[in-house]
This record gives sequence, structure tokens and C-alpha cells, in this order.
Amino acid sequence: MPDRYDLPADFRWGVSTAAHQIEGAVDEDGRGPSVWDTFAARPGAVRDGHTGAVACDHYHRWPEDIALLQGLGVDGYRFSVAWPRVQPTGAGLVNPAGLAFYDRLVDALLAAGITPLPTLFHWDLPQALEDAGGWLNRDTAYRFAEYTAIVADRLGDRVPAWITLNEPFVHMVYGHALGIHAPGRALMLDALPAAHHQLLAHGLAATVLHEGGLDVMIANNLTPVWPASTDPADLAAAQAYDALHNRLFTDPILLGRYPDLTAFGVAPDLHGAVRPGDLDLIAATPLTGLGVNYYNPTRIAAPTDPALPFTLLDIPEAPAHTAFGWPVLPEGLHELLLHLRDIYPDTLPPITITENGCSTPEPTDDPARISYLATHLDALATAVTEGIDVRGYYTWTLLDNYEWAEGYHQRFGLVHVDFTTQRRTPRASYAWYRDLIAVHRNCRVR
Repeated sequence: MPDRYDLPADFRWGVSTAAHQIEGAVDEDGRGPSVWDTFAARPGAVRDGHTGAVACDHYHRWPEDIALLQGLGVDGYRFSVAWPRVQPTGAGLVNPAGLAFYDRLVDALLAAGITPLPTLFHWDLPQALEDAGGWLNRDTAYRFAEYTAIVADRLGDRVPAWITLNEPFVHMVYGHALGIHAPGRALMLDALPAAHHQLLAHGLAATVLHEGGLDVMIANNLTPVWPASTDPADLAAAQAYDALHNRLFTDPILLGRYPDLTAFGVAPDLHGAVRPGDLDLIAATPLTGLGVNYYNPTRIAAPTDPALPFTLLDIPEAPAHTAFGWPVLPEGLHELLLHLRDIYPDTLPPITITENGCSTPEPTDDPARISYLATHLDALATAVTEGIDVRGYYTWTLLDNYEWAEGYHQRFGLVHVDFTTQRRTPRASYAWYRDLIAVHRNCRVR
């Protein structure tokens, strides 16, 4: 039986997923193409040519997956709504079948005693919007607000809290700066307008949600930044990287301004994307919660390439690495949470860990994942005892799924999926997490 962690009685336990990674059914019931459908069709874009066309077939097998959630005993389920399933072209006419799918999903979750926590954008932009410029086009932010209003109007009577965007930093860097994710643009620092337009979309959508009496969150991928040494050049490089990775998508919402990006040679208007009033709008609706996705720290050294003011380094001395090669360093989560309190002492909202997990190669017996979760929860509980207001923990993820450019080669699930038969087999970590939640629930009701 897992140990009980020193966490509040009302602490919420959950799991997270994303639409394109699990739903499949990409050409059914009126869904339009997304940037990931287009990107995966490019030769060499995704490992072994894998696509999300079927994924976990969740679109058809969702009752089975809700039964798995109910078996875990989770309080909440974070999923994402597929924009091209609701609005096939990202604007204009609504697809009734798409909305009906999420209607059924929400009702079934509530019937199972599970609170839905939807994310409105988890990287699957309708291809028609990408053809018009995508996140480099300011108009996309306004289309996102319209889409938000459609979904919130349909589900808001049963869904109290919403996440606007998932990991806008990763989507900007991998999808627009480096080109290794959809939509496959390789613009380097010219990708920064995609950052601002995502934040503008958040601000516009947050206004829509707030006016509907709904709670507003955003889920940011955050990392503690470790300078390679105490050399001033390494320290300056680490500060520059922290501004880009952590503060670019947090400062505008919590402080109403962008961080200093002069190390990148970038003016405060982000290549002309920022217009008067934008930052006021982005910060206008206070977050009711900040979603934090944590996987590992980042080590930074002084630049070796003049194109960027930092160099990324490996952390080979970590006691373990995931199958993805990421260092397993739970102390980084503790450090990150304290750092957030230090830099946003007056504006930091309550935190929910909206993603934390690891990829392992084990089919069903996965001691490495159990160890990963246990040590990260221990680090989280330590931060809570030190006064950090963390309200919940959503592990990544329920099912093995389509892991973006890695295709089906990285397995993060508490449940193993045979992608040939779609058979679901709970792993040992599923049982461990179920028992952990039960221990806390028993303490909660005493």
C-alpha cells in the first residue's frame, strides 16, 4: 500500500490526456483536418510515419476509458477538446456531432463522480486556420475566442473550470521555431509572434469564460533552470533561458508585461506583434489556477552558437533517465514551485500540477514509473508543507498514446495499450495510483 503524502484533505487527484493523442477518428462525423494530420503525412516528420488517425480509438472506446478512470478513483479528468472536431475550419459553422461527443463525455464523467477539466487547445489547430497564417496571424486569437464561446456555451453548465492553452512555449518552439512538431515551421526567433498571439488568445478566451462565471486556468510547461557553473556567462545564459521558457508565457498573465528579452535581441513588441492594449487584455482576467506541467530541469551554459544566448546541456549524472532520455530529478519540481512563489509573490494563483509522468518501456510491470510518481509526489508534498498552495495533481497519462513526433514509441500510460488490438491492460502503476488515491480518500472522510 502506498504511503500517504502530507497533502490537504481536499487535494484533488486526476489524470490528463489530449484529444489528438487518444481520440483517432480523424475523418469521422464531420471533423476537419488539423495541423497534426497534415504534418504527420509529411515523409520523415513523425518517427516511422506514425499518425494519429486511430491513436487509442478513444472516440469509439470512451466508455471503456471512463470505466478505467472510475476504477482509479480519480477526482478529476483533464482532457482536451479537438477544435477541428467542433469547428472543422476553425471558424464559422459548428459541427453538431463534434459537440455531441463532448456532451456525452462530460455527462458520463459526472455520472462516474469525476469532475471534467477541459483544455481548449492542445496543439491541434484546424488546418484551415494554419493555411491563413496560423498562430503567426493575429486573427487566429479572435477565432479561438469564438470557438471558446461555442464550447463553453454548450458545456459550461456542467464544467466549472477550463484550461485555455496547453504548453504554449512547447507549441511555439517545437512547432514554429524548430519545426519538429506541427505545423513544422522553422523560424527560430521569428516565431515569437506565435507566442504573443497565443497569449492574446488566452486573454480573449479568459474574458469569455469569466463573463460566463467560469474559472480560468492555463497549463504551462515550466522547468527549473540550472546554470552549468557560477561563471557570470553561464549565469547570464541561464537567466536568458528562464525568461524565454518560464517567464514569456507567465509574466504577461501574472504581471502584465513581457520579461526582458534583450539577450535575444528582441524588442518588447516581439517583432511588431504587440499592439497597444494587448497586455492589459492578457492580464485582465485573473487566473483562478495555474497549471504546471513538470518533467525535468534544464541545464544551461554560455552560448556556443551566436544565434542564441544560451547552450542546452545534458544532465548525465541524474540517478535515472526515462525512456525518452529525460533526467529523473524530482527535486526540480520542489525547486520550481518555490521559484514561482519567489518571482510572483503577490500574483501567484493556486497551482495544480496538470502534467507529470514518464515514459518507460515496461509492458505491464513498471516499477520505474511507480518510483517516478512516488518521488515527485514526495517533492510536491514537501513544497506544500513549505507553504506553496498546490490544489491537485494530474499525472500524465491514462493511456499509452500517440506521442507526437515520436509516434507510438514512447509509452507514458498507467494503462498499456496494444495499438493493434486496442486492448487496454492496467499496469502496476495504475494499481499503485489507485491505492494511493484510496489512502487519501479514506483520510479525507474521517
